[in-house]
Amino acid sequence: MRRTVRSITTALALGFALYFAARAIWWIEQPRGPLFMVAAIVLYVAAILTAVLTGQAGRVRMPVAAAVLALVTSAAVPTLVTLALEPGMRGAPFATWYIGAIGLLAVICIARRSPFFGWAMLGILIVAASISLGMGEAFTLGLVGSITWVVVAQLLVLFWDRAVRDTERLADIQRAVSAWHATQLVRQRERRVRAQRALVIAGPVLTRTVAAHGELTEQERLEARLAEGTMRDELRGAILLNDAVRQAISDARGRGAVVTVFDEGGLEGTEEQRLDEIRDELAEVLAQVRSNRVIIRAGRDDEIAVTVVGRAAGGSHDDDAVDLWHAIRREAD
Repeated sequence: MRRTVRSITTALALGFALYFAARAIWWIEQPRGPLFMVAAIVLYVAAILTAVLTGQAGRVRMPVAAAVLALVTSAAVPTLVTLALEPGMRGAPFATWYIGAIGLLAVICIARRSPFFGWAMLGILIVAASISLGMGEAFTLGLVGSITWVVVAQLLVLFWDRAVRDTERLADIQRAVSAWHATQLVRQRERRVRAQRALVIAGPVLTRTVAAHGELTEQERLEARLAEGTMRDELRGAILLNDAVRQAISDARGRGAVVTVFDEGGLEGTEEQRLDEIRDELAEVLAQVRSNRVIIRAGRDDEIAVTVVGRAAGGSHDDDAVDLWHAIRREAD
């Protein structure tokens, strides 16, 4: 789309440029200095081709060298045309071609994001045309049109750039919404998986409890406590769990230990490979633990990803009651 629009505008600019050059050549009276007129036409054609066709691919901004050439041309062409013609011939239709031609060149500079050069060229054109023709006659013979072109071109460029910025901002918002939507879908899927796992764990226990009217054997009460703990683990720290960790926690609880799992978001952003390594190390630690109370915590620490704390039976809250302390680092050693 961008390439199509640029091709059309380039063709229009070159078409108008050829029109002004042909108008300059169509003499109805012989200039006193035809070489000056020819030099003005050649310089203008060279400047317009440079302004339209030069530049890096994909970039709209005009190269500085092309803009400087256009600025020099805006001063040189009116001077050459004035030198080529008698004072009485300067208001002829073929003699005032440079007014529209320089206006077109200024419009191209503005369209190619060199507004300083475009407005400077318009100022030079107004001064040159006023000196050569007189202020009133210059405005009558086309200067108003050139000024209008430049003003309209500047407004269109401003509106276009604003529209492009708004479009880019809207695209960023749409990408953010899509990412948020994808995140919500993932979280919903995770919640469904956890709910299904909870039903698998608690379903049989609840069924037996209802069937027995709450009269459970010691073994069934133990299974109910294990199921309750497993469900809490799935809700509080699912990211820490794999099959090996679940089995190690279940074995620890089967030995009578109280195991608590906390996930405070400390593993968010960790690569999946490193998560698997952390879970495997956690399973190995839990398989060897003999403490009566075990606390597994994934905190927000820059270096430590997971800590495992074990406390002895009947111990107080003093440090002496801690008989296990294991820290799993966020990055592999």
